Amino acid sequence: MKTMKKIFSIILLSGLMFAYSCNYLDVVPDEVPTESDAFKDRKAAERFLYSCYYYLPDPRQDVASIDLFTADEVVTPFEHETFANFPKGNYTSVNPVISYWNTLFQGIRQCYIMLDNVDNVPGLEIAEKTAYKAEATFLIAYYHFLLLKCYGPTIIIRSTPSLDMPTSDYPARETYDECVNWIAEKFDEAVTIGLSDRHSGSAYGRATSVAARAIKGRMLLYAASPLFNGGKSSVAGTDDLSSRPEYANFKNAEGVPLICHTYDAAKWQRAADANLAAINAALATGVAMYNNGTATADQPEPSNPTERKLRMTVCDRTSSEIIWASTRTESSYALQNKSTPFDPNRDWSWNGIAPTLTMLESFYTAAGLPIDEDPAFNYAGRYGTQTVSDAHTNGQTSILNLSREPRFYAWVAHHNGFYEIQRSSSVYRYQTKFMQNDDCGIKTRTNNYSPTGYLNKKGVHPLYAQGSGGGGLVQYSWPIVRLGELYLNYAEALIEAGGQDNLNKAIVAINEIRTRAGIPAVETSWAGTTLDQDRLRRIVRQERTIELYLENHRFWDVRRWLLGTKYFNVMPRGLNIRANGDDFFNPQQVEVVRKFIVPAHYLMPIPGSDIDKNPKVIQNPGY
Repeated sequence: MKTMKKIFSIILLSGLMFAYSCNYLDVVPDEVPTESDAFKDRKAAERFLYSCYYYLPDPRQDVASIDLFTADEVVTPFEHETFANFPKGNYTSVNPVISYWNTLFQGIRQCYIMLDNVDNVPGLEIAEKTAYKAEATFLIAYYHFLLLKCYGPTIIIRSTPSLDMPTSDYPARETYDECVNWIAEKFDEAVTIGLSDRHSGSAYGRATSVAARAIKGRMLLYAASPLFNGGKSSVAGTDDLSSRPEYANFKNAEGVPLICHTYDAAKWQRAADANLAAINAALATGVAMYNNGTATADQPEPSNPTERKLRMTVCDRTSSEIIWASTRTESSYALQNKSTPFDPNRDWSWNGIAPTLTMLESFYTAAGLPIDEDPAFNYAGRYGTQTVSDAHTNGQTSILNLSREPRFYAWVAHHNGFYEIQRSSSVYRYQTKFMQNDDCGIKTRTNNYSPTGYLNKKGVHPLYAQGSGGGGLVQYSWPIVRLGELYLNYAEALIEAGGQDNLNKAIVAINEIRTRAGIPAVETSWAGTTLDQDRLRRIVRQERTIELYLENHRFWDVRRWLLGTKYFNVMPRGLNIRANGDDFFNPQQVEVVRKFIVPAHYLMPIPGSDIDKNPKVIQNPGY
């Protein structure tokens, strides 16, 4: 198998990425001579450790992130780019488009080579050896988790694979539950060996004990979810995989189903316990919900304290909420440049990351209720218009944009609303207009326009200096996991586990998110409503959709909830961007291709070339 035929040493690439970053991701493997060179001294061993991180996928990687722009949250005019193959359903085992299969196994091998050699490095202190072993063990667990997330049941690599392994000894995929248990133990082992509780300075972004517990909690949440726990759900609109022949025949060589078809409620409680442990560990090390809403002279916008802290939770380099982050630099073709409003006087404004009406209608009202449940919100007339002048809008706009929660205004720019961005030394807020002939409108362009008449603001730093070309982009680390996610993981697991005590605890966890979001507590918004399991399930899923918008989660959440057909097999909608008057506010389908094939698209395809090399590897259902 190709992934078992390589031996790696390392070289160091140039410099640090940026001031508040680390240098470990600058190290890439190089196929040069021997392992002895890689461990000849302390500095060489450090570089080898850093090379173990090289295989981490970049969650905001330009045009090639598998899960950033590929759910139903946004639609873009960049349908020609690599990532767009995923919402289109244009990926197969012959052409997987973006595949981590080989890369992750290479990373696992690299980590085992570290474990095999670190004790013999001259001059390396015992404390350093312990730290290196702990981090390598963490990465082995994490790379296996990524394989599990993408491909389902995977091959478990328990030691350095032999380069002389005969084909007959190649490993097969193990059952999903076996993989989960082994990976969980590996994360625990990394903590026991001695992962640091936190890193700072040039080591920021390296593995920590809190990150290990947090990713373990996420994995167990996924494992308890319908996709991997019985293959069906009682929730309306879900796909039922449990009776499909493709899944019935998804077995190993001994005839054991690779994904268990029997629902196990205990998995939810296990996930709840793991996420609570991660929350407590995070709080004990100083992690906290981000709450810095104070405006400063050099960054006056957003001036609203709640909207400011919501906008800065991700963007602030010193955010207290981030548990583990990717410290790679953001490129010119990634989130910030593609989200910024078009400026006819400047070339560096691509105006293209556009929230869909599905996403926009997911945000709550100011009362913290879904828009179709708030009696004070004109749901039936939401596509009508109103002319207003307030902190969020100046002019005619859709009723859909009025009286919404702070996250809507912090993360979305609407017609005649505002985009907090630096356009000059004294202009920190820009009014956005999206009709055809407006500055942010499509005009006659075939690219660099909003397909829905809205723009994303989440992840765009308010001090992004648009007048500076690409040099105005503000670099910050991208969250792989943050505390807000853990509260939602914990709440969802408690709700599904059931029991009144669990439901009460789930409400408390959800309110941690709602309090920071500036909306009333669950029991206040739904006063007079029975907060039973079904109601709370809907609440926590909507909370998750909003809070984790554009943070690499929705692509996986819809799959694990078995809602692929409902959300990913439909055309996205927006406003009529080719109109200049009242017709602009009429909802339209965005003319793009969207396709979700059941059961194939619930898991990513294993590259067919690797199936050919290892006959023991069973392909995923539907491919």
